[in-house]
Amino acid sequence: MSANQLPPGSNGLPILGETLSFVFDANYIAKRYQQYGAIFRTNLIGKPTVVMVGPEAAEFVLSSHMEHFSWRQGWPNNFKELLGESLFLMDGEEHRQKRRLIMPAMHGPALTDYFATMEQITQNYLNKWVTKHEFTWFEEFKQLTFDVASELLLGTKTGTDSIRLSQLFTTLTDGLITINPLKLPFTQYGKAIAARNQILEHLTTVVRQRRENPTKDALSLLIQAKDEDGNSLTEQELVAQSVLLLFAGHETTTSMLTWLCIELARHPEVKQRARSEQLQLAKQGELNLEQLGQMPYLEQVLSEVERLYPPVGGGFRGVVKDFEFKGYHIPAGWQVLYSILQTHRIQEIYPEPERFDPERFNPQRKENKRPFSLIGFGGGPRVCIGIAFAKMEMKIIAAHLLRNYDWEILPNQSLEVVRVPTTRPKDGFKVRFGANT
Repeated sequence: MSANQLPPGSNGLPILGETLSFVFDANYIAKRYQQYGAIFRTNLIGKPTVVMVGPEAAEFVLSSHMEHFSWRQGWPNNFKELLGESLFLMDGEEHRQKRRLIMPAMHGPALTDYFATMEQITQNYLNKWVTKHEFTWFEEFKQLTFDVASELLLGTKTGTDSIRLSQLFTTLTDGLITINPLKLPFTQYGKAIAARNQILEHLTTVVRQRRENPTKDALSLLIQAKDEDGNSLTEQELVAQSVLLLFAGHETTTSMLTWLCIELARHPEVKQRARSEQLQLAKQGELNLEQLGQMPYLEQVLSEVERLYPPVGGGFRGVVKDFEFKGYHIPAGWQVLYSILQTHRIQEIYPEPERFDPERFNPQRKENKRPFSLIGFGGGPRVCIGIAFAKMEMKIIAAHLLRNYDWEILPNQSLEVVRVPTTRPKDGFKVRFGANT
C-alpha cells in the first residue's frame, strides 16, 4: 500500500456527498462495513468523512489517539448552537479541568443522596400507571426521567414547570437532526432555537436561586466546586452544564428503559428469570443501595439492551492531526464518525448479533471481554460522566417493575426502531400495565 493512501469508499454527489443515504438508509454503515471493513471514507454534508468500526477503532478514537481528534470540530454547528458551551464540546485541558469539577456531583456520596428521591419519583409514576392501565410508555418514561433529572440535578421540584421544560427539550432535540438549519420561526430549527432560549432563561433563574440557597442537588455541588487554583464555574458555564446534564440525564435513559421493557415483554423467560432474582432480593427487605450491587442477571439484560439499542448510534470528531489507521492515511481537516451501532453488531464478537440474548454477558461467555466492544456510554477518559447515575436510575425502576408489576404490548402498533435523534420505537410502545396480584 502506498504512503498517504486514503481509505476505500465513495464521495457521492457534489456538496451533498452521501448525506441522504446516511440519513435515510438504516443499513448504510452495515452495508459499507461488509464491503470495505473497519474503515471507509465518504462525504457527509460537504465534509470529507471517515467512518471507523469495531473495538480497535473505538479505542483509537476514544482513548489511545485522542489528541488527533476534536469534539468541538466534530459535531455539526446546530449541536454547538443548541447545546451551548458545555462539557460535551470541550477539548483538552479545558475539558479535563471542567470534568473534574462536575465529577463529584455524579458519583460516590452524591449518588447515595440521590437514591431516595429516585425511588420516590419512580413510585409516584408506578401508582399513576396502575390507575391509567393503558398508555404510551416512551412518553411516560421521558417524563419520569426528566422529573428525576430536574429534581436531582437542578433541585427543581416536579410539576407543571417540569412538563413544560420536558416538552421544550423535545423541541430542542428535534433540531439536532436538521439537515438544513434555517432559523425561521416556523422551521424545525427555528422552533428548536426558541425552545433553547426559553430553557436558558429558566435555567439562569434556577442557577441564581441555587447560588442564594444551595440544596443537595448536582447544580448546588457545581456552584460550590472549585478547582486547584480556587476558580469556580461562571453563571454562563453553570447554565451550559445544566442544559447538558438535563439533556443527557433523561434522553438516553428513556431510550434504554423503553427497550428494556419491550424486550422483557417479548421474552417471558428472560422477564421471569429477572423477576426471580428480584423476588429473592425482596426477601431481604426493601430495595436499598446495597441490593443494587446484587443484580447480576439484570445487569446482563441491561448490557444486552445497551448492545442492541445504543441510545446514540455513533459519535463525530474533527481530525486536528493527520493519522494512520490500518495502513490508511487520514488528513487533518476531515471528520471521523465512529459507529457504536455497527461495533455492537460484529459477528466475530457477538454471534447472531440481531438476536436478543442476555446470556452473552454471563461470566462464562462474556462476549464483551474485548475492551471497547460495548460502547453505548462511550469509553476511555471521556466515558459518559452520568453513567453511574443512569445505571442506578435504570436499576431502581427495573427492580420495582419486576417485583410488583406486569405489562404486555398492545396490538396494532409499530415497534420499528427509529434511530434519530435517540433510539426509540416508532409508535412509542403502547402497553397494558397492572400490579401483580
